[in-house]
Amino acid sequence: MSSPIVNNAISQLLGTRTQPSTQSKPIGKRTDFQAILTDRLKLSGHAQTRLESREIQLDGEAWERVMQGVEKAAAKGAKESLVMVDDVALIVSVKNRTVITAVEQSKLKDNVFTNIDSAVIV
Repeated sequence: MSSPIVNNAISQLLGTRTQPSTQSKPIGKRTDFQAILTDRLKLSGHAQTRLESREIQLDGEAWERVMQGVEKAAAKGAKESLVMVDDVALIVSVKNRTVITAVEQSKLKDNVFTNIDSAVIV
């Protein structure tokens, strides 16, 4: 019977190796919805400017519906989607989970949305 191979460098690495954490991050109630949003959905600089200049404000519940719409579009294989929530139209890159632009209902007349492959109304 042969003796096992001894390699000091490997033994040291195995000895100092850290085990992956089995604890999940604590789930605490966050009051800052912007922090929650950025964890799951990003706003492009253009979208942020449009939301501010057009004074479009969506509450946490509306953003959650937008995210649900994005998830539905992703499940169907969409890449770029028009997501309608209340009276706001958002163009979203489904793949990147990024809002590209936003338009309110009063400005929708005569607008043409191009480069989208789906529409979700939430």
